[in-house]
Amino acid sequence: MRADARRNREALLTTAREMFLGGEADTGVEEIARRAGVSVGTLYRHFATREALVEAVYRQEVDDLCAAPANLLGQHPPDEALRRFLLLLVDHAAIGKGMAEALESIMITDSPVFDDARTKMAQSLDQLLAAGVAAATIRDDVTGRTLLRAMGGICEMRPIGGWQEEARQITAILFDGLRHVAPTARAS
Repeated sequence: MRADARRNREALLTTAREMFLGGEADTGVEEIARRAGVSVGTLYRHFATREALVEAVYRQEVDDLCAAPANLLGQHPPDEALRRFLLLLVDHAAIGKGMAEALESIMITDSPVFDDARTKMAQSLDQLLAAGVAAATIRDDVTGRTLLRAMGGICEMRPIGGWQEEARQITAILFDGLRHVAPTARAS
């Protein structure tokens, strides 16, 4: 992709994300293009439909999130890296709630975006769990997929005032449980 085309694509993604999170989920592509400083034709060259743009915004959010484990492990001990990533999952859920209206447009399609996102997040958790197990700071009987399901339960709380802080508190409780050796492991 040429540099100018890449800049235009990034401007469209950044603008759309800001608008979706700012409560402007029903904004038309013309307004997104205008605010991004490009033509509608440029938008459609990058994204065939509005749904494709929404999907690309969400995929970028997930890709950014799933790039975090390597950085976290480079800066923190494995258990702390895992704790921080769990909190990033709560933040990601808040972004998802902010984009809920926009995401509805792709929920009715056959897009694999949500399955792909869950797979990537579970793999990120597997990476962090494995590092914690190797350091003997995290129990060894939990998979990334299981932990992701637990986090999904935490993050699916109704978005009422203070839900995100409550989700962070519940995540701390979950994390404490991950740091203790499972009863079956003690018996061995």
